[in-house]
Amino acid sequence: MVQLQNVTPLSNDKLEELGFSWHTDHDGSKYVSNALVVVSATEAEAYYNAVNELYDMYVEAAEYVIENDLFFELGIPFNLVDVIKKSWENDVHWHIYGRFDLAGGIDGKPIKLIEFNADTPTALFETALLQWAILKHNSLDEEQQFNHVYEAISNNFKRLITLFEETEKFDEFYDGWKILFSSVEGNDEEEATTKLLQQMATDAGFATSFEFLQNVKFDENGIYDAHENKYEYWFKLFPWEDIAIDEPELATTLTSIMLNQEAIILNPAYTLLFQSKGMLKILCDLFPDSSYLLQTSFEPLKVKQVEKPVFGREGANTKVLDGNTEVISQTEGPYGNYKKVYQEYIEFAKDNNGDKYQAGVFFAYEACGLSFRKGGEILDNMSKFVGHIIK
Repeated sequence: MVQLQNVTPLSNDKLEELGFSWHTDHDGSKYVSNALVVVSATEAEAYYNAVNELYDMYVEAAEYVIENDLFFELGIPFNLVDVIKKSWENDVHWHIYGRFDLAGGIDGKPIKLIEFNADTPTALFETALLQWAILKHNSLDEEQQFNHVYEAISNNFKRLITLFEETEKFDEFYDGWKILFSSVEGNDEEEATTKLLQQMATDAGFATSFEFLQNVKFDENGIYDAHENKYEYWFKLFPWEDIAIDEPELATTLTSIMLNQEAIILNPAYTLLFQSKGMLKILCDLFPDSSYLLQTSFEPLKVKQVEKPVFGREGANTKVLDGNTEVISQTEGPYGNYKKVYQEYIEFAKDNNGDKYQAGVFFAYEACGLSFRKGGEILDNMSKFVGHIIK
């Protein structure tokens, strides 16, 4: 059984002071749980080790996909293949951050990979700042968390310049290069998350600016804000697959920008390989003995399983099937036309009320922060954020 510690929640006014405006779901329920998951130091270390190992496995699997031209198998849009290859070839295309979703790790259950949200992961603001603020609000030890997300991502921005050198050498190498940060106008969560990342980069020492995506200007010679200022780096909180499908002209222009070495785009295009749930099948092929992997196939399995699209978010278009592919439960959504993968079903840990918990661990050069999602059989956009405390 998941162990919980009740806490006094932050008021809506306090949350909004922190910049957290998406605190209430559309049914009027609170998005943030008023309890923390109790995790032991041993369990926290196990999450850390698992995610570091899994990231190394993803890197090896991506190299395998590129060498064997398996882009179609992963559902990668054809108009992004060149930009993926280009970004993979050069270390300057640095992966800033991603989030691994995991079953187990608490209540004596083994850690199992569910998927890797490598390109545009959500819950960054909640994991990095909000769960820390909850501890502080309740006069609990702020060090009782596996949570150094802010520092880790700030240091990872420095690695855009230092690469494999020590991050303390940033000032020696930095030459005034600028990062433009962009999100879609009208989405408070994405704007706040993007501006948090901008602050991390500013703290790292970069010159930064923010521009809503629709106001950014592109041509084959570079990326510009609304005032025609050119930028060496562009961070977009907008999925690569959506660029490929919804903005094909932009995909072509971004490819030209990268091939001409006019700008570096964050997260890099190769993170789309990691983002594809088709990689779960590749991982199983390459690492059949890994204790972290669930059996996954491009064809239905003969066991209880989860069918999900290779690209999709918040549990949309997901089905739980029995061994005869009969539907047990499912969700609707806009991702139904994507290729499907079939992953062995695993039960999430439960609390006394029967609610289920999925761990999320952020990665920025190394595993750097833990939090949880609470919900039902399929964790959708009505799942709740739950922080943690180490005891």
